[in-house]
Amino acid sequence: MEPITVRELLQAVNGTLLGEFDHLELCVTNVQRDSRKIQPGDVFLPLMGERTDGHRFIEQALNAGASGTLTMRTPEVLLPGKFYIQVEDTLKALGDLARWYRGRFHIPFIGITGSAGKTTTKDMIASVLGERFRVLKTRENYNNDIGMPETILGVTGAYDMAVIEMGMNHFGEIDYLTRIARPDVAIIINVGFSHIENLGSQAGILKAKCEIFKGMDPRTGIALLNGDDAMLNSVSRYPVPVVWCGESPKCTARCLSIRPEGDGMVMEADIQGEAMTFHIPAAGHHMLYSVLMAAVLGKRYGMTAQEIQRGVSHFVPSGKRMLRMRRRNNITLIDDSYNANPTAVDAVLHILSERPEKKKIAVLGDMFELGDQGPALHFGCGRTARAANIDVLIAVGPLSEKTAEGALGGNTKVFWYATREEAEDALARELTPDSVALFKASHGMHFAYLVDYAKSITEDCR
Repeated sequence: MEPITVRELLQAVNGTLLGEFDHLELCVTNVQRDSRKIQPGDVFLPLMGERTDGHRFIEQALNAGASGTLTMRTPEVLLPGKFYIQVEDTLKALGDLARWYRGRFHIPFIGITGSAGKTTTKDMIASVLGERFRVLKTRENYNNDIGMPETILGVTGAYDMAVIEMGMNHFGEIDYLTRIARPDVAIIINVGFSHIENLGSQAGILKAKCEIFKGMDPRTGIALLNGDDAMLNSVSRYPVPVVWCGESPKCTARCLSIRPEGDGMVMEADIQGEAMTFHIPAAGHHMLYSVLMAAVLGKRYGMTAQEIQRGVSHFVPSGKRMLRMRRRNNITLIDDSYNANPTAVDAVLHILSERPEKKKIAVLGDMFELGDQGPALHFGCGRTARAANIDVLIAVGPLSEKTAEGALGGNTKVFWYATREEAEDALARELTPDSVALFKASHGMHFAYLVDYAKSITEDCR
């Protein structure tokens, strides 16, 4: 964060200064919500969590070097030389500050949402634009009402543009985030089934995703949308001009062909009238949308075809997304266990089916926040595994019993277990030479445990 004065901070959060502190031109250089990470010049932000109240650590943060703090309460004692700014809600104050701070910068802000693939698309766009520009991007998937404002506060004059990921699980959340970020470009990757428990239907999910337009200037903004997504195509009119990206004839950024090559893909495309060939260092047909959208933005901001193609080839995914681990005896483990939804599971099952190893093993766990449709959607993923000719399905968790049921009746060997621990024996039996095992589940299933187990029973290639 670039330095701001206490006076500016007061105005941004609409706060009240407590006590007799009068050094309003004092500058702060960071907002920190973890009292253990305080550095001199920070302002402490005490948030209310489910298990703890950050206000308990105000004195600790100030003694550690914070210049001051926001607070929802009037402390009994005010430490001398420190400022205390009282606000109605510290989480709202974080958003208010980020909204005000965003106004200091006149660089392109690119907002990304979608049911699956947000982080991959963010990383691809940042990789492409990074060939010419200095790009700030959301760390990992810090895309909620805490992480996204913190990302905005990380913008400085050193950056030429910002790529911002926006997540949600209820109505109004994207609306809130987009009014903070005020994106110049809105990207909706797809409309799947994530969080359908809270949003009621795919139509509800579409409505929630389209909240991204509420923070845009209709005179200057544009949208990049998936031209093959039925829900996005069902909207008769969008409030900003649209560039459609995909395989359908309507798309002006169009994939003409895509094929596997090693651990990645090769794609021939027409990017708004310009032919380009992309060597994508990641597997999966779905990667075409991230690449097309990144290429459109590269052209929009004046990059050459060579720069765009080079940026695609330099793509590196964040976190545990299709993380491949080579083991002895031609065994490969693919850790995609950070999170899961039906759209993403279907995509990775198709990736798995195209792997060169003789035996393909899918280790799938429960997907959360699917509400009443959860059993049917899990069953559908089982059907996908069967249709993709996955050799072995190990389903784990109460909901995944339906995944197992959906996979029955074909050539797939199917196992179901209620817990991760129960699945260990089947995994140990099936993880034979010349096999690949893919792990995917919602984050709350803690599938890192099973990945670590698979690593423990196999040997590193080195």
